[in-house]
Amino acid sequence: MQFLFHKKQIICTDISSFFDPGKNIQVFVARLDQLHPIVSGNKIFKLAYYLQACKQLPEKALLTFGGAYSNHLVATAFACKACGIAATGIVRGEEPEQWSPTLLACKEYGMNLIFVSREAYKKMAASENNKVLLEQYNDPIIVPEGGYGKQGALGASHIMDLLSQQNATHICTAVGTATTLAGLSLAADKSQEIIGIPVLKNISDIPQRLSYLTGKPVLPNIQVFPNYHEGGYAKHTKNEIDFMNRFFEKTQIPTDFVYTGKLMLAISDLVNKNYFNTGSKIICLHTGGLQGNTGLPPGTLIF
Repeated sequence: MQFLFHKKQIICTDISSFFDPGKNIQVFVARLDQLHPIVSGNKIFKLAYYLQACKQLPEKALLTFGGAYSNHLVATAFACKACGIAATGIVRGEEPEQWSPTLLACKEYGMNLIFVSREAYKKMAASENNKVLLEQYNDPIIVPEGGYGKQGALGASHIMDLLSQQNATHICTAVGTATTLAGLSLAADKSQEIIGIPVLKNISDIPQRLSYLTGKPVLPNIQVFPNYHEGGYAKHTKNEIDFMNRFFEKTQIPTDFVYTGKLMLAISDLVNKNYFNTGSKIICLHTGGLQGNTGLPPGTLIF
């Protein structure tokens, strides 16, 4: 998996000028989105150990799950092609008449796509050891939706390896499955605060997820702010879109409306509310997924 970690450093872009200089804090964006053009952001890390396990199998096969615009699905398709692994994607919902750009890319990268009803999808995606799927697809490595699992969290912990020289007081990330948040908690220094911004509405089991993913009690230095979802997963508001456009105008950093747009909107609000102490050094993870913006009407974003 050397190609997945071919860069030894993450570019951290200083965006402190975006904020009121009177706050006297430093804010950086860790450009995980620039690590790879397709397997972007945290996907590189969450997939690493699953792919490694797959490479050891006689029948190198991997099966995973996602929706029609899933960043995880297209990243997995590309990574599997690069590693010589046969990939199957279980897609949530009936097959659409017109495939999304995401699904078309998955097909281009050789992923076998299986469309199932939302009810069937929910049952299939509930277990890493689905016996029916294991038998039907020749005992593949099953990767839960979004890379959720202990292997995914262990892979995500390596993000901290690339940030170890930054001496950040706060590491901030958007939260979907909580796998990246768990990974950060595995490797962060006890003096660092880890901030999670859930992108799902009414997600209430993050502590349980973190305990499962890490095998440890939830650390006191993890803070989760659940009220910045802007309507819920894959939803957005005018407020978020306006913020994303304004953020790009001032920083030249594109964000996606599903994850990083919500993250930066939240951190901006927390800065304005004086959550961070004077002298704080804040690093926000850009977790990639810019292809998800193709689901927006043309002209919605200025980038």
